[in-house]
Amino acid sequence: MTPTTDRVDTIVAQWSAERPDIDVSPMQVIGRLHRLADHLRDELLAVYRRYGLGEGEFDILAALRRAGAPFAAAPGELARHTMVTTGAVTKRVDRLVASGLVVRDDDADDGRARVIRLTSAGRRVIDEAYTAHIANEQRLLAGLDPDQRRSLETLLRTWGASLGV
Repeated sequence: MTPTTDRVDTIVAQWSAERPDIDVSPMQVIGRLHRLADHLRDELLAVYRRYGLGEGEFDILAALRRAGAPFAAAPGELARHTMVTTGAVTKRVDRLVASGLVVRDDDADDGRARVIRLTSAGRRVIDEAYTAHIANEQRLLAGLDPDQRRSLETLLRTWGASLGV
């Protein structure tokens, strides 16, 4: 490979030679996105682990923190904000309760319902973890100038909308 080619170029060239009857050009985008997504996930998880969190726990804490005071939400609301099932939320919340980062409380408006609330320790952890997370994302995007970032944001937003995500 030359400095201007990557593994995806090699794979595309091989498929083009073996199956010239198929337009394999989508691999130029999808293959690179897949490789980038795997790399980005590893880089993000490394930061979460420094705070004793997995991706799911970070998502729950972040959803509670960005909700604002009193930093509480119903499990169903957390499921919608983190795009997982209520069963997955329950497992994540169980781990966070065990670590003292959240508590389950009665809902002040509906005594039969429960809410999940950040503890003071949970707020400290998510504030520190989120600061490190954003610094990490800035580092990961450092190879793009501001115009490239804006262009990529626009392309990804448009593509996502076309796919309904």
